[in-house]
Amino acid sequence: MRVLVVYCHPVETSFHAALHQEVLKNLRAAGHEVDDCDLYAEGFDPVMSREERLGYHDVPANRAALQDHIDRLARAEGIVFCFPTWCFGLPAMLKGYFDRLLMPGVAFDISDPANVKPMLTHIQRISAVVTYGRPRWMAWYMGDPPRKMVTRYMRRLTAHRARVDYHAHYHMNVATEPQLRRFMARVGQAMARFA
Repeated sequence: MRVLVVYCHPVETSFHAALHQEVLKNLRAAGHEVDDCDLYAEGFDPVMSREERLGYHDVPANRAALQDHIDRLARAEGIVFCFPTWCFGLPAMLKGYFDRLLMPGVAFDISDPANVKPMLTHIQRISAVVTYGRPRWMAWYMGDPPRKMVTRYMRRLTAHRARVDYHAHYHMNVATEPQLRRFMARVGQAMARFA
């Protein structure tokens, strides 16, 4: 399977950087063709400009600024998002990736605004590896937007065809080494079985 890994963390020595490497290692060992999209390392610009917003509905001209990322998304059969949760949401870099890339003519067809059609129907699998600073109940209380973005919105863009899983480690602020090792192993096993 061709798998696009979308990784978003600015610190190369973070636990999430280690999770990212675990994801890549196990996907490759399982025989997948992996496209590693490290948003920070690639210098992705998350800011939608005035011109982009004005041309947002102008299909296909709206693709010009992001054609490389659009091509990578179009080639993917699976996507793995790997990111921390900050302020109970996506990091700004990843939010900008969603805002700019998931647009008309790429992620959905709005030629008939009353009947929006999903366009990511080639995506068969979606997964996420996510860390939270606070406990699960607090994320639930806040509505857990990252979980909904991956498990509901992304799946909807595949016409509900993709199988989705979400691997979350909560309460990183007090995590112990054994807890982190167990989560790392769980992530590795999930990626080894990714299909």
